[in-house]
Amino acid sequence: MENLILYGVVAVLLVFSMIRDRAKTKKALMKGLKAFEGILSQFLIVLMLVAIVLAVFDPATISRLLGAGSGFMGIMIASLVGAITLIPGFVAFPAAAELLRNGAGVTQIAAFVSSLMMVGIVTLPLEIRYFGKKAAIGRNTLAFAFSIVAALFVGWMVAR
Repeated sequence: MENLILYGVVAVLLVFSMIRDRAKTKKALMKGLKAFEGILSQFLIVLMLVAIVLAVFDPATISRLLGAGSGFMGIMIASLVGAITLIPGFVAFPAAAELLRNGAGVTQIAAFVSSLMMVGIVTLPLEIRYFGKKAAIGRNTLAFAFSIVAALFVGWMVAR
């Protein structure tokens, strides 16, 4: 129901924008379409990867590796995967939701998403070049530790 309300509001605002300035609205729509085209390929690739993971690993395996019962080892696995993965947040959240639906634990998924957003193993060479080795490694180490702390906090809050 909320989606219908949001779509309705957007439609009304789009019509209002068209009435106000048709050329600007058309330009904005084209710009939005171009941005969507850029995002679509990344989104589809990650969706395919998640589909492959879900096809290869049944919910019992996902639960064993990343479920609530996997404990700290599951948190570490999720954190490491998140740290070395380079995908944008708008793609990571639907992937995380699908993993949750298939047996992954909340704490483990929080570790995955937080390390994904904060740690950049793939981008570390670039970061070293601009900020120096000590600063880049220090930032990534602290971010990795904080992502685990944040995941444990999320798990604790959910358990309450």
